[in-house]
Amino acid sequence: MGITTIFLLFGGLGFFLYGMKMMSEGLEKAAGAKMRSILEFFTKNRFIGMVVGIVFTAIIQSSNATTVMVVSFVNSGLMNLMQASGVILGANIGTTITGQLIAFNLSDIAPLIVIIGVIMVMFCKKQSIKKIGEVILGFGILFMGLSIMSDSMTAVKNSPEILNFLASLTNPFAAILVGFLITAVLQSSSATVGIILLMVSQGLLEFTICPFMILGCNIGSCVSALVASLSGKKDAKRAALIHFLFNLIGSAIFFCILLVAIKPFTNMILYISGGSLARSVANVHTLMKVLEVAMMFPFMGWIVKATYKIVPGKDATPDDEYELLYIGDGSMMSSTTAVRDVIREIEHMGKVAIQNLKTGMEALCMLDEEKMQEVYQKEKYVDFLNRKITDYLVRVNEMDLPIADAGLIGALFHVVNDIERIGDHAENFADSAKMRVEEDVELSDKAKKQLQDMMDKVVTILEYSLDMFTNDNHEHMREILNLEDEIDAEEKRLQKAHVKRLTKNKCTPEAGMIFSDTVSGLERVADHATNIAFAILEPDGNDPEEEEEE
Repeated sequence: MGITTIFLLFGGLGFFLYGMKMMSEGLEKAAGAKMRSILEFFTKNRFIGMVVGIVFTAIIQSSNATTVMVVSFVNSGLMNLMQASGVILGANIGTTITGQLIAFNLSDIAPLIVIIGVIMVMFCKKQSIKKIGEVILGFGILFMGLSIMSDSMTAVKNSPEILNFLASLTNPFAAILVGFLITAVLQSSSATVGIILLMVSQGLLEFTICPFMILGCNIGSCVSALVASLSGKKDAKRAALIHFLFNLIGSAIFFCILLVAIKPFTNMILYISGGSLARSVANVHTLMKVLEVAMMFPFMGWIVKATYKIVPGKDATPDDEYELLYIGDGSMMSSTTAVRDVIREIEHMGKVAIQNLKTGMEALCMLDEEKMQEVYQKEKYVDFLNRKITDYLVRVNEMDLPIADAGLIGALFHVVNDIERIGDHAENFADSAKMRVEEDVELSDKAKKQLQDMMDKVVTILEYSLDMFTNDNHEHMREILNLEDEIDAEEKRLQKAHVKRLTKNKCTPEAGMIFSDTVSGLERVADHATNIAFAILEPDGNDPEEEEEE
């Protein structure tokens, strides 16, 4: 086997993997946000979750992408482990669709598919059409890669060394190991099945050894989700373990069956496949996955419980300082869920800032020194979240995101900044409380009540705004706009009343300064709240007033 054949073999493999990657990423970018919403909505029931997992994985042509996305959903709290187990089962069946497509051998029309994809990518201006073009282009490149690999494998038949090695691959354990290693390196069980399919079609592998190699590739397909879960919470690690345990246990059961019944099994597959070796390999993959899911579905509750034994303990709670709850402190998980994850972390940051603002007002009115210290500690936490979320957003911005998510990044930077400013106002309230203690400054009961009343309105607008931002909930949109107007009017009214009290010597300059600064601070917090509420609407060019009128 010459050097040219080796180049052709690896070049074809490169085309195949790149085509598969382009298909998967094109679909994620074109419809990732919509598919994510579907996945979130239809996974409340484990069986329905399994069906969605099958369809979802069949569409994006990647069980790795689906399982990594599920791990990210679990990490964000959008999905519990039982719901995740259903989607993971479905992903294991959906991933076999790629093998079925490869078995059709569309290599002859692959150049036509490629040119159609190129035309859509190069000459269509609409981004969604361009992404669909990437999917079609990837599909064509995939089959061109298969054609190149197939042609190069014809030359492999002339290499006695390779033929002898492949002929010696009769040990089931060795076959499982080879399947595992190839899949772990290529990060795609579909790619491994495609390679096996070609080798069997070219007569380089015995069909009876293929089921064992496919068992190995089933286990190897778990590597991506396991790696992705390392930077996640404990439940994310458990979700990845569900995938691993399912494949490990299912493969072990099938291994025992195949050891005693490999001939009847392969003969049956050949019969139902009409004697086609390529179709037989694809059918082995599909049938084994369907049977594994059927066997394991009733016992998924036990597997979920086993993951709690393997990964014991609880995750951090919102009260734990200097902890990230949703985005992790390590590598990215999934481009499809990255923006959703960071929105949840921003929501957490917002809740911490709101609570700290309330604590700051209590410290100012009650002169509670413990609450003053609590404000300063929580403000450090808000600053920590600000740094980490901003760093994360910078990295997310470098990813190839779904179209619907890519336009939100700028708005998310602004929201993080708005929340950080709200945290600064809480610290200002604590500073004013400290000044009251050190300089023995008195505030009248009336002044305290006015501040508390204004504070109640500010907290309400903050909670409505955070809900609108996080959940795209427009229920309180009109109330947010009305509250902002009320708080603006309240600020002006209180400032005028404050000036009158000063001119009549009814309060000291120190007390007047604290009161005036606090009222101004509350009004600015309300402005930040309105920014947060409408941040995600602005990238689309929507005017909040117009949308409400519609």
